Amino acid sequence: MDFNRFQWTREPKSYQIKEDTIEVVTKPCTDLWQRTYYHFQNDNAPVFQMETEEEYFSFVVKTDFRESHHRFDQCGIVMYLDSENWLKASIEYENSTYQHLGSVVTNQGYSDWATTAIDASVKSMWYRLSRRQDDYCIECSEDGIIFHQMRICHMQKGKGKIRFGIYACSPEDSSFKAIFSKMQISECQWKAHDGQQPDK
Repeated sequence: MDFNRFQWTREPKSYQIKEDTIEVVTKPCTDLWQRTYYHFQNDNAPVFQMETEEEYFSFVVKTDFRESHHRFDQCGIVMYLDSENWLKASIEYENSTYQHLGSVVTNQGYSDWATTAIDASVKSMWYRLSRRQDDYCIECSEDGIIFHQMRICHMQKGKGKIRFGIYACSPEDSSFKAIFSKMQISECQWKAHDGQQPDK
């Protein structure tokens, strides 16, 4: 992966870019969220992204978050278009028993959050973001081989040129080091639907 193709939207507290890994130390009180339920807007998490106009591709990254220890500490995959249009997938620390594996899709200034509880012993996860024009699929994997669908979504501003990459943040008074590795881009691994045909 050529990290020279990536740019920061807000730099983290500190970071190191090595040959095949990126280490990010989060700042306290950083997050991405828009309005829904909590009625606040947080738009200060650092994201490290590249641009593309390719309409069909998959992007994979492995995350290591063994140092996460405070509620809502998170790191994962992101597609940040602007403050009111983006998606992310990550594991959010909750407590010493469980954490939330989930994804957020934000269209036109309103976020949703889809989650499932997983054991707190999980300290690494692979993610795969796939694009088919302005529709997207987010998947996760514990071994980088077998991926499981987390969600399919449509992005209102997801046509044409987009930006995608990684992010890490600590919404409360916390900080931790997130490690990203095994990043790669490939042909779209999200195959065309082979069931019901589109309406005419």
